[in-house]
Amino acid sequence: MGIKSFMGRRSEVKEDKREAIRVKDYMKRKLITFSIDQSINEVMEIILKQRITGGPVTDDNGNLIGIISDTDLMQVIGDSRYHNMPVGDRTVGDLMSTQVATIDAEADIFDAAGRFLKSGHRRFPVTENGKLIGQISRMDVIIAATNLKKNHWR
Repeated sequence: MGIKSFMGRRSEVKEDKREAIRVKDYMKRKLITFSIDQSINEVMEIILKQRITGGPVTDDNGNLIGIISDTDLMQVIGDSRYHNMPVGDRTVGDLMSTQVATIDAEADIFDAAGRFLKSGHRRFPVTENGKLIGQISRMDVIIAATNLKKNHWR
């Protein structure tokens, strides 16, 4: 009598039929950007007028070279009071962060949410070959999740 092999019923692999929601589907493409030589006073006026908390800094070719935020502006405002340094003499290049965390346009929106949680950032620039192509914010991720809930979550 030979040994018989018995394979139980195989479970079917269930595939998620939902199409992935990508950063590129919700990122903003028309951005307010800043240049390295812009004055801090001008940046403050733009931030107030546009009701934003900062923005990417690009060179003349559209390459991302930094980011300027309201936190950077708080630093210069504090310095001007305690060190008697006028705010108007400072430029974006003096204050911007050059270590900029970016996110890929093809990243899943859930990955973006995780990165926001881990990093504490409010926005991630999206680049392609060093060029700025968009930006995704926490609010954009919330919008994506709300749209996903309407279409998929039950």
